[in-house]
Amino acid sequence: MHPIFAATNERSTPIWFVHSGNAEAVLAGFGERERNFAKAAGFEAKPSRLLLIPAQDGKLAGILFGLERPGDSIDTFRPGALVNLLPAGTYRFANAPHDTRLAALAFATGAYQFTRYRKADARKVKLVLPKGVDGDEVSRIAEGVALARDLINTPANDLGPEELEAAARKLAQEHGAKIQVTSGDKLAKEFPLIHAVGMGSPRAPRLIDISWGKDKDPKVTLVGKGVCFDTGGLDIKPSSGMLNMKKDMGGAATVLGLAHMIMAGKMKLRLRVLIPAVENSVSGRSFRPRDIFNSRKGLTVEIGNTDAEGRLILADALTLASEDRPALLADFATLTGAARVALGTQLPALFSNDDKLAADMGKAGLAENDPVWRLPLWQPYEAQLDSKVSDINNVGSDGMAGAITAALFLKKFVDVPSWMHLDIFAWTPSARPGRPEGAELMAARALYAVLVERYG
Repeated sequence: MHPIFAATNERSTPIWFVHSGNAEAVLAGFGERERNFAKAAGFEAKPSRLLLIPAQDGKLAGILFGLERPGDSIDTFRPGALVNLLPAGTYRFANAPHDTRLAALAFATGAYQFTRYRKADARKVKLVLPKGVDGDEVSRIAEGVALARDLINTPANDLGPEELEAAARKLAQEHGAKIQVTSGDKLAKEFPLIHAVGMGSPRAPRLIDISWGKDKDPKVTLVGKGVCFDTGGLDIKPSSGMLNMKKDMGGAATVLGLAHMIMAGKMKLRLRVLIPAVENSVSGRSFRPRDIFNSRKGLTVEIGNTDAEGRLILADALTLASEDRPALLADFATLTGAARVALGTQLPALFSNDDKLAADMGKAGLAENDPVWRLPLWQPYEAQLDSKVSDINNVGSDGMAGAITAALFLKKFVDVPSWMHLDIFAWTPSARPGRPEGAELMAARALYAVLVERYG
């Protein structure tokens, strides 16, 4: 069980959730002294407003916390803000927030701290697990979120391809999964695009391959972009664009966090996780603009821009994934700035060749407060990827619709009927309830909900 959760019999202070529609009824349940205190304090039942109500002995009698009125735009993670607002102690929900399960999860994800390089005071707030909430499930989801955040937050000097492999091995060992890693000459021969992107760095590229589950169960394959740092290569990024590129392995971290949820939950599926892990560096061995490389699929690829490296390593991994014919194939990648321009930092772009899968993800994303937004695989834009000297170029010719052309490039290497590509940001620029500033797991909780619905 996550350490944020207290035993159900532990003495606790009640939290009352109020909004403009129920505040009068909630306050009517208090004594006259408490009502007068709330009035004198000027408390208003608005989102994130907090009031600590003292008891006659000076201790806390209860907490009032404002939520959105039903019918308004609701953040079901808002109760997670309480972790950083409440004094030390154990608390319980005295009435139901908008979504009790997500409120409990937000307590756990809001309590996250990245402490590898700087000590922080331990959270001294605990929550009695609300009745009807599956503490084991909420805990394993929160653990998956923390795993991904820890990896993304770790700087590249301590997290290169080798260290990412070590994290994958640790997770595989924890759950009794099999793992194999391809590197060196074998990588160059079997996965030439992965090798090409990583050959400019002294930190050797590799393909990490985890498998778990029973052969008879449905196959689900997750692919995560593992660019441990992206300079842009010879098409080097400006300093502002390079500053946060430690998070360019956010796709890899995402699939590892999601894999933990799946394996810890003993889901009835056969899981495969593929992570092409590289560092895109600048050196005399770096791949160059206009270079042409073969791919695992046999398509030749002209390099229009070395900063479009993520789609190259994913291409080889998606080809391998398709060879296994999974029932569902999903890739996660911090792939394009174009997706951020279109949808901002909070909303990952989803592309899919399966309308049912895309619809299920959209529905689950809203229900889980883990939203995604579908963009089209607009076929006429595929012509932008034409090359005069190879089968395909790795970037579009006019610089427009960058997220779509990137997804269309990936689609060339997919040969399964149910595939989706998630173009994620993997970062929270400013703290929000349940989401501290920094690394973030995005779209994985939505897919986890879809998998639970389909495979149990």
